[in-house]
Amino acid sequence: MSKKEPEKKETNQPVVREAIESKIPKGTLIAIGGAENKGDDPEADSSDSENLNFEKTEILSRFVEELKGSNPLVLVIPTASSLPEEVGASYIEVFKTLKVKKVEVLDIRNREDTCKEEYLDLVKKAAGILFTGGDQLKLTSILGGTELMRLIKERYYKETLVVAGTSAGAAAMSTQMIYQGMNGAGFIKGSVSITAGLELLNDVAIDTHFIKRGRIVRMAQMLATNPTFIGVGLEEDTGIVVKGGNQIEVIGSGLVVLVDGRKSTRTNIYEVEEGVPVTIRDLTVHLLGKGDTYTLEIF
Repeated sequence: MSKKEPEKKETNQPVVREAIESKIPKGTLIAIGGAENKGDDPEADSSDSENLNFEKTEILSRFVEELKGSNPLVLVIPTASSLPEEVGASYIEVFKTLKVKKVEVLDIRNREDTCKEEYLDLVKKAAGILFTGGDQLKLTSILGGTELMRLIKERYYKETLVVAGTSAGAAAMSTQMIYQGMNGAGFIKGSVSITAGLELLNDVAIDTHFIKRGRIVRMAQMLATNPTFIGVGLEEDTGIVVKGGNQIEVIGSGLVVLVDGRKSTRTNIYEVEEGVPVTIRDLTVHLLGKGDTYTLEIF
């Protein structure tokens, strides 16, 4: 009588590996803290010590350097702005000085505009896309869940598309998005408004104009509500280049503040009423400057 062979166990390893790989974008993301240099000289009353890392158009030049292909097409999306025509025109000019010959503005002002075939065709051909500053809630409300945004995300994950955003355009890139809140006094419960972003950078929340406007307290309140996220605070004329979805390089003239709440030990945010100060203990904070790198543990 022959021995019964042991049953072969089914494994889902290939499925798991495929699922993990699908979360790793092939594209490059550039988030900018706002007020990036567009060719201007340093302020007349600033000292040499304040401009040690200053370089004209450094951040936008890096965006251009990351573009793939010959004669690449760049799209500017000024949806967040209250002055989309002026803002779009200003970026056309700066990209011309950077030798980009093909620049188009997608003047998307409502959800109906996102359905325009000419805009969808341009997104399919673009090597790089830049979201301007303005109002991040306006940006996510108009673009969220649209075919145009789905196409951008698909190309970002599956191709070498470069997606950049400045100020509101950067804040909208993360999973969670702060869209309203007091700056220096943002640690009062109820003073910070949070919603979903465009989800191009997972398990991260981005805030901009971070040091100049004293926004670390409102970032800390956001982390108190969900400490699984890592807060990325971007100073003006400063940005991060993100590859592989989690490999960060700092560019620009200022600092990037990383706030990690995953090892925080205590918060009272679920105990106190609105209008009462929120506390949180044992946040980990990193200050990173130009050329510094960091790996986000988000997968």
